[in-house]
Amino acid sequence: MFFFFQRTALAAAFALLAVNTPSNAQTPAPAAPPDPAATSVEAMGWMKGFPPAPDKLITFDNPAGGVFPRTRWSFSHVRETVPTANVWRGSGAPSPLPAALRNDIEAVTFKPLGSTASEETMTFAQMIPRTYTDGILVMHRGRVVYEKYFGALTPERPHIAMSVTKSFVGTLAAILADEGKLDPSALVTRYLPELKDTAYGDATVRQVMDMTIGVHYSENYADPKAEIWDYARAGGMLAQGPNYTGPKSFYEFLATLKKEGAHDTAFAYKTVNAEVLAWVLRRVSNQPLADLLSEKIWRRIGAEQDAYFMVDRIGTESGGGGLNTVLRDLARFGETMRNGGRAPNGQQAIPKAVVEDIQRGGDPAKFVKAGYTLLPGWSYRNMWWVSNNPHGAYMARGIHGQSIYIDPKAEMVIVRYAAHPVAASAGNDPLTLPAFHAVAEALMRP
Repeated sequence: MFFFFQRTALAAAFALLAVNTPSNAQTPAPAAPPDPAATSVEAMGWMKGFPPAPDKLITFDNPAGGVFPRTRWSFSHVRETVPTANVWRGSGAPSPLPAALRNDIEAVTFKPLGSTASEETMTFAQMIPRTYTDGILVMHRGRVVYEKYFGALTPERPHIAMSVTKSFVGTLAAILADEGKLDPSALVTRYLPELKDTAYGDATVRQVMDMTIGVHYSENYADPKAEIWDYARAGGMLAQGPNYTGPKSFYEFLATLKKEGAHDTAFAYKTVNAEVLAWVLRRVSNQPLADLLSEKIWRRIGAEQDAYFMVDRIGTESGGGGLNTVLRDLARFGETMRNGGRAPNGQQAIPKAVVEDIQRGGDPAKFVKAGYTLLPGWSYRNMWWVSNNPHGAYMARGIHGQSIYIDPKAEMVIVRYAAHPVAASAGNDPLTLPAFHAVAEALMRP
């Protein structure tokens, strides 16, 4: 979940399509989805010309700058509009991504979730525009078998990862735990005594990592009084205004959160948990999150481009959804996870035990209480979504269609960036989840 694009009343009205989770099954897609071709960057002409025409400008303070279809440009141009912190790729050569392109991927067929037996199947090629894809890459057995870019996205241009960011933060926490530098069973206050009077005063780090925290915080876009808007203002994603007296940074906002319900009884997806975990990581490592990610993951996997985080007014990275990467580096990370932490360059970049812990998943009984009817049998562990299906597939997921899909049995990784008009993953899941699984099945056939 992420909010910097939801900047105005107009944006808030559009965001009524989104709810408090990135794949809430009760969130319907629009009855008449916008035409993907007619709303493309090329068709709309965003930011074309020198200077662009006034009605084609997209800026941080433009009231409509964060509204679809402008997001089809802005999701690939975040650094031009907001402050950021760089994630250095290191000085070494990029990890190789050998190609063995296959022409048959686009012809793979599947049935959308919820379709009846009499309904026609859809092809992978048809899914791509229907889900407003900006870029998609499929790897099989360490080779790129499919790679396409659309609209404003190009191979060398970073795209916002939204809540895929959380899976990086969760992985970093698991790495520090494996190194003995972080104790998941410890209270959050062992590392952050500043939160002793908040919802996190009696919570453990493990409960934060698995999002089983009872905290009074709503991400319901339909409610103008929801705490999401306070979070967004504190982080500088919404204008604070001349008379604003509320929290002015992520840290200040997190210190206001109060407990609601009990911890460790049910999965409850809330972005503030990722921000608390990111704060813990900074405190434990004594490093900015961008530097920690560079040291522990980005340099080790042989990324070909620097990544970057969006930051608040005091330079604090958003651990909940602010990471931006090129698609090919997202694939390198996914391939590293698929190979038990071994990067494409052969380096053991992430401890194997960390990957295995994520793959085992969390408690499905706690997950089911969240009501994700499109994700039966799934669970959540270290800020990863775990399917528990026969292929052992697991995912990093972000609103508007961002994803890393890892299928160990099929030896496949799919990474995707998108600008779907529906924020919640329920706008994508009925097409993308069965499409990804169908490609996995096709790749497993002789």
